[in-house]
Amino acid sequence: MRRPRHKRHVALAALLAAVALALAALPFRARWWGALLLAVGEAGVVGGLADWFAVTALFRHPLGLPIPHTALIPANWQLLAERVGSMVGGRVLTAAYVTEEIARVDVAALLRRGAERIGRADIDAVVGPVARWAAEQLPRGSTTELIGWLRRVLATRPVAPLLADVLDAARRQGWDQRAIEAVARLLADLLDRPDLRDAIGDLVDGVVGGYRQRMGLYPSFLIKLADLVGLIDRSRLVSALRAAFLKVADDPDDPLRGRLVESIAALAEQLRTDARLAARVEAAWADVLASPEVSRLLDDAAAGLRRALVDDLGGERSELVAWLTGELDRARRTLMDDRAVRETLDGWLKGQATRLVERYHGRVASFIERGVRALGPEGAVRLIEEHAGDDLQYIRVNGTVVGGIAGGAIHGLHRLLGLCLPGLC
Repeated sequence: MRRPRHKRHVALAALLAAVALALAALPFRARWWGALLLAVGEAGVVGGLADWFAVTALFRHPLGLPIPHTALIPANWQLLAERVGSMVGGRVLTAAYVTEEIARVDVAALLRRGAERIGRADIDAVVGPVARWAAEQLPRGSTTELIGWLRRVLATRPVAPLLADVLDAARRQGWDQRAIEAVARLLADLLDRPDLRDAIGDLVDGVVGGYRQRMGLYPSFLIKLADLVGLIDRSRLVSALRAAFLKVADDPDDPLRGRLVESIAALAEQLRTDARLAARVEAAWADVLASPEVSRLLDDAAAGLRRALVDDLGGERSELVAWLTGELDRARRTLMDDRAVRETLDGWLKGQATRLVERYHGRVASFIERGVRALGPEGAVRLIEEHAGDDLQYIRVNGTVVGGIAGGAIHGLHRLLGLCLPGLC
């Protein structure tokens, strides 16, 4: 730390100048001007030594002698820490003062200026290296641990209410309609594949054969006859099934589609009100989470997620980096263009800061006190010398100068009184 050595030299030079003046005037003390200079020099020496003693006594024992009431700061640094904390926390940084200062800050303007100074290239220059560094620091088992944590959370939370909320949200957003349409169209596309059509046809033949075996001779003969004349055509049945799926996908007013929508709405209500259904859902969910197949699937998904993340961030054109950069740039433009957003953030940030001040202001004094105590006696001495040492050394200079002036004035007054009142001196 910087020590006020230069100012100490100035103070010492002033004291030595007073000593030199006294020594130089000593042979001429019989003359009036010699006596005046001697008085100035002697008083300057006395004033400089007195102020040197006073300044030194604040920090240490003068000349190393254990004189009472010296080394005041090291001897009272704990009390000093307590009083500094109380003064700053209770009188300077009051809750009202800090709250007023927070209210004066135009956070909205700061947000806008900050958004204007940052460009998309700046965001990309930061996001890319940070994302790649994060990918390098990502432990191999981190995604597995994340999946494990998610499984534990899902196992301890009831899934029936969550599923009901998801179904309600899907209905409000129209996702149930889109899901039914997508599933119906997917099934129609699958039924257009020859291999699947053959499999469905074999299933129809199996069902018809099973019915024939369980029925009597006459119904079995009728089914066989219908099959022979082409009334039971497996290709026609598959085509009709595919046409039904396409109608469900294309027609919002299809009766089957309407019943499916109603069933989804009823299922959400049943999950909330039917305890037995909720219990069966919870049991099924627990079995799913505990099954080895799901565990392997989740582990493979975690490993694949990490590989995909590392490979993407390691490439020259990372999709994740591009997405993050785009989102941050969109937020930056919003801050620039949308005054309402800036004012909302301004109010929220100031509100959070005010609540923090109100909650933790009582700890400010103790925090400052602990900080001063942590310095220790020597640290407190160094801190004060660093910040106030120059002024304290000028006290020594002023003491020497003022002492010399006072000594000269007293000597002059003494000589003046002697001339006016000869009998007094």
